[in-house]
Amino acid sequence: MNYRRLGRSGLKVSEISLGSWLTFGKSVCEQKATDIIHQAYEVGINFFDSANVYERGQAEIVMSRALKAFPRESYVMTTKAFWPMGDGPNDRGLSRKHIMDQVHSSLKRMELDYVDIFYCHRYDVETPLEETLRAVDDLIRQGKILYVGVSEWTAAQIQEAFTIADRYLLDRIIVNQPQYNLFHRDIEEEILPMCERIGVSQVVWSPLAQGVLTGKYRRGEIPKGSRAYQSGESSWMKKVINDIFNRKIDLLDDIAKEYDITLAQLALAWILRQPNVASTLVGASEPSQIIENAQASNVVLNFETLQKIEEITAI
Repeated sequence: MNYRRLGRSGLKVSEISLGSWLTFGKSVCEQKATDIIHQAYEVGINFFDSANVYERGQAEIVMSRALKAFPRESYVMTTKAFWPMGDGPNDRGLSRKHIMDQVHSSLKRMELDYVDIFYCHRYDVETPLEETLRAVDDLIRQGKILYVGVSEWTAAQIQEAFTIADRYLLDRIIVNQPQYNLFHRDIEEEILPMCERIGVSQVVWSPLAQGVLTGKYRRGEIPKGSRAYQSGESSWMKKVINDIFNRKIDLLDDIAKEYDITLAQLALAWILRQPNVASTLVGASEPSQIIENAQASNVVLNFETLQKIEEITAI
């Protein structure tokens, strides 16, 4: 496993990280989840991602229980806040109240003194950004979170946060968590160049397009037991998987075979070609998937291969 610095901080994270969305506390039982997390740790993954809203905290509980087998200083744990956690008017967003309530609730659930990274899970148009940044900065001063990140913010929103942080000497954002994969490349136009300039890394989610880039959904077939089948995403899969799409998957699979790797490993290695990407988040329902995905950290695609991939995705 290779490791990269997160933004301009000194924190190093594994190029492949393990997420808990749609799996832990939901479709994967706790014993299987523990096996997956332990396998991830054994192959060198030190970066584990969760959020308060994932099964209303259950994913945090499952992940933190499994990680208690390892020294706290040896892994990086995250959580997030923004989405509703109750029916009250203050049970959502990025107000000082909601952030403070949710960070303390997450720490209590996970039985931790601190989380390494706290993400603002979306941008809150109803709360002054200065209020959000000051609340997070206070938690950093208290030692309850170590670093701050955002998820799915625009380039302008991230830049505004930097301006406010510098004006009031608050801790800067060091990481952004956007969606990014071979078929979803929106961040390349504005987010990547801006973040490279100011020193914010990407930790990307859905690198395998929710399993599409494993090849198992080609021909429009949604296997029973798959995450797409269990999470109700099968109708979306059937819409995007057509003859042109299947042709792209087949051609990408041919490239993967030339490297003697899987399609999933090719998709992950393609993401890691970006120096601004510190890590790519994967989910898993079996320990074997973690072993396969972790091996992508050591795959380097040459220029000619990257050109072929561009041609294929442009079809």
